[in-house]
Amino acid sequence: MKSGIHPDELSARRTRLLEHIAEQKLDGYVLFDEKYIQYFTSFGFLATERPVAFAGSASGELVVFVPEFEVERVREETDFEHVESYPEYPGREHPMLILARVLEGLGLRRVGAESDGYPGILGYAGPALSEVTGNPVAPLAPFIESLMVRKSPAEVELIRESARWCEHAHRLLQEYSRPGTTEAEASLRAGHEATLAMLAALGPRFGGQQGSQDGASAGYRGQIGRRSSWAHAIAHNIEFQLGDVLVTETSAPIWGYNAELERAMVIGPPTDEMRRLFAHMVAAQETAFEALRPGVTCADVDDAVLDYFAANNLMPYWRQHVGHAIGLRNHEPPFLDTGDHTRVEEGMVFTIEPGVYSSELGGFRHSDTVVVTADGIEILTDYPRDLASLTIEG
Repeated sequence: MKSGIHPDELSARRTRLLEHIAEQKLDGYVLFDEKYIQYFTSFGFLATERPVAFAGSASGELVVFVPEFEVERVREETDFEHVESYPEYPGREHPMLILARVLEGLGLRRVGAESDGYPGILGYAGPALSEVTGNPVAPLAPFIESLMVRKSPAEVELIRESARWCEHAHRLLQEYSRPGTTEAEASLRAGHEATLAMLAALGPRFGGQQGSQDGASAGYRGQIGRRSSWAHAIAHNIEFQLGDVLVTETSAPIWGYNAELERAMVIGPPTDEMRRLFAHMVAAQETAFEALRPGVTCADVDDAVLDYFAANNLMPYWRQHVGHAIGLRNHEPPFLDTGDHTRVEEGMVFTIEPGVYSSELGGFRHSDTVVVTADGIEILTDYPRDLASLTIEG
């Protein structure tokens, strides 16, 4: 299998998109977003200022539109029969003008797209799709997101495999995090070893990564000591010290699909206050686990955790909602937030990560990836959650 997702499943996804196109009385669709294109085709590419597009007609004809230097790779590594290209960006003729002619040749006049043209990344600038085609563009992003929100069994298995390598990387990170070493030393060593182990285990058929060094990673992103109370800190190559509270992060995309595993850890004997906040953090996560099931809303899950915080006088330690969906992107909708009233369904995959944050002491956050089952959840990440297992010797 070239992509991790069977071609029949990819075809079924495109069929659902075409059904929506037919209901909207459109001639076809155009996609620019790299994750949307990957979702429907498993085609991976490096998104730069050079536009890439994938288009389909109501009759089922497909075309991929890429810069000329991508053509040989696309023909070698994909099953696309119709590949169109342009010389370079911005070029003597803007790629969007060339794309307009390609679409016209397919009979695609009234189309849907997730955005009205290629997004402005890395300095890209160009005319809107509606401008070059002379027709309004129907929005597709909400419908595509509704397809992506429930994961298929194949997607869940890829996320489960990602979780296994997140676990391996985390074990190495915990082993290499000791007083006197730095976050860079521990992170680079853990990520390097975990990546080599992952690539050796999965073999030469595994691909879909942007670089040969891409794989598993584990680190702290600066969430060390008091900085661990900053939910989104940045790294500073900090040296670990006795008494530090740590919040980890891991990643191991498998054919683009992600799990998330994070843990709060402590270096040296934990204080009574560390024990108290750690215990509340674990209890808040357990509250979310128990609340998440088919039929409730995302808001219900966050509200259950907020009720726990309020009942235990913890609101001064609250910083963020319970979690978010995850899959081809690290963060996806819906969000386990009191303002998100999306109904939870079987097959949705979420991170569960309520944290307890003390500006004086540090932050305490576990994140586990779970899939919603018929009667509750299955936790995909398997790593100790108790304080004794997550205390690093001084």
